[in-house]
Amino acid sequence: MWAGEIKKEVATSMIHTYPLCKHSDMPEDMKQEAIETCVTAVEKYSENYEHAARMIKDNLDKKFGPPFQVVVGEAYACATTYQENSLLYMFIGGNVAVLVWRTVTGF
Repeated sequence: MWAGEIKKEVATSMIHTYPLCKHSDMPEDMKQEAIETCVTAVEKYSENYEHAARMIKDNLDKKFGPPFQVVVGEAYACATTYQENSLLYMFIGGNVAVLVWRTVTGF
């Protein structure tokens, strides 16, 4: 390095290799089960998010009762009405987002 040279700072991107829960209001046991199910489904169907979402929905419906809704993808925005204590928003593998919620069954 010579006297007039400026060292450039290179920004490094951070990719999470672990499941990152951004928001959840689920009870802790339900949350852990949902996270494990989501990770398994996304890893199993890494090329087909529709199949991953179906697997997550079916497993959560069996375990906790219907009606769960699931969105799996890389770039989306949404707004939803959900039943209290049933929302999970997380990232898997850095860029795959999973949104799980139970819809309101009655008003």
